[in-house]
Amino acid sequence: MWNFLHRFASPPYFYRLSADIARWTGWICLGLLGAGLYGGLIAAPPDYQQGDSYRIIFVHVPSAWMSLFIYTAMAVAGGIALIWRIKMAEIVTVASAPIGASFTFLALVTGSLWGKPMWGTWWVWDARLTSELILLFLYFGVIALSLAIEDRRTASRAAAILCVVGVVNIPIVHYSVEWWSTLHQGPTITKFSAPSIHLSMLIPLLSMAVAFMLFYLTVLLFRMRCELLERERHSRWVRELALEPEAAVRRV
Repeated sequence: MWNFLHRFASPPYFYRLSADIARWTGWICLGLLGAGLYGGLIAAPPDYQQGDSYRIIFVHVPSAWMSLFIYTAMAVAGGIALIWRIKMAEIVTVASAPIGASFTFLALVTGSLWGKPMWGTWWVWDARLTSELILLFLYFGVIALSLAIEDRRTASRAAAILCVVGVVNIPIVHYSVEWWSTLHQGPTITKFSAPSIHLSMLIPLLSMAVAFMLFYLTVLLFRMRCELLERERHSRWVRELALEPEAAVRRV
């Protein structure tokens, strides 16, 4: 296992293997996404209180989960990059930020669309919504740092520091509903002793969550491949990679 992780941290090995991984995760993502959308939008029954308006949770909840998960992954990768100076960890931090920002923005927008009919308002400055908005600004900060500094490795390290410092906001977002009185609905999925969601709704919701996770992994791999080629464009293995199509044409 450690040998595989060590080899996966090698840029040439990662570049060649990541395409196959992304291909599989992409197809599985499409399958789960279709199943989740069908189960959530068509097969699942209406909620006894919210009617059909609750169906936005099949996008909102996985998006919110992913906004927390991706930033946590960025903080872990940033810590690895700062301690062990591993280039691939730096790339994970930079490449994940736009994806995480997109999920966070989607969670905020769908939450507002859900909140208007349920709470009677598009937005309130309660703990959950405010901390999620701060998370979006943290993502923007990581993106801005990675673009503002010309040297890519220096930019990645600066972004990694922000990720490690900003990770303190993640437990605040997660536990804000329990720590403070907010309008936001309390936990339902994690109440394993007394779950508050029916199985007909839970299965498509989990299917969408896994699909979003695989979507993140697929897009991350492609973004990492592009970033890696940009950083390693003067290295020998990239030059050899560029010559492979030409060599194939000559053999034909």
